Amino acid sequence: MTLLWFVTGAALVAALVAWRQARRTALRLEQLSQQYWDLKYQYGELRVQLQRQSGDVAADAAPPPARTPTEAFIPLTSLKR
Repeated sequence: MTLLWFVTGAALVAALVAWRQARRTALRLEQLSQQYWDLKYQYGELRVQLQRQSGDVAADAAPPPARTPTEAFIPLTSLKR
C-alpha cells in the first residue's frame, strides 16, 4: 500500500514538473513570436527608410495601378435566357 502512495506521489510530482515546463515553454514561444514580428516590422521600416535615402523610390510614390481584370463575372441566370 505504501508503494502505491509513493508511485502516486511520484507521478503527481512528475506531472507538476511537466506542467511547469510546458508553461515556461509556452511563455518563451510567445516571447519569441512577439520578437519575430517586432523585428519583421522594424526591418520593413528600415528598408523603406533606406530606399528613401538612396533615392530608389520616391517618398510619395503611389502604388502601381491595378490591372484590369481579363475575365468578368457572368451570372448563370443571364446565360439561360
